[in-house]
Amino acid sequence: MQASIPSADRETRLIALLAASCLFFSLIEYLIPKPLPFMRLGLANLPILFSLNLLQPRKIVLLIVLKVLGQGLVNGTLFSYIFLFSAAGSFSSGMVMLLLFRLLKTRVSMLGLCLAGALTSNLIQLTMARYIIFGKSALLIGPPFLAIGTISAVILGVFAERFLAESRWYREKLDQAGKQ
Repeated sequence: MQASIPSADRETRLIALLAASCLFFSLIEYLIPKPLPFMRLGLANLPILFSLNLLQPRKIVLLIVLKVLGQGLVNGTLFSYIFLFSAAGSFSSGMVMLLLFRLLKTRVSMLGLCLAGALTSNLIQLTMARYIIFGKSALLIGPPFLAIGTISAVILGVFAERFLAESRWYREKLDQAGKQ
């Protein structure tokens, strides 16, 4: 007979699993060639999306911190401008997705959240690129940067919708969190 796991331990394990998933997706993404060092597809944001209905806001912020620090350590960018771009993009997109999810819950899809997060991240990073690295020429990278961000957000959003609709694991986590 299996003993019941206290909910705090369950939540800690869930955060650890989601953070590890962020790092796994970050490593996969690291292998994909990028035209600009700070341009990413956003795969590591999938666990953040999954956490929106499973964790309290402060735990989601913790997950974002773990994601950002973990990516910086794993990718060797912790003390570089790339880390600043990643952190700014991750925090801004995470906060926008969290805010939209909390305000609109059933009226916004994962696709909508992905698009809002990607647009926010891309705009923050383009602004930083303009003022930190490229100057006014950052406007030249804007259109392809936003186009790639939009396309990858649509793909990730559709994947997230489908995963959440079909995943037994996710339904179990929702039941454990008492949010179904």
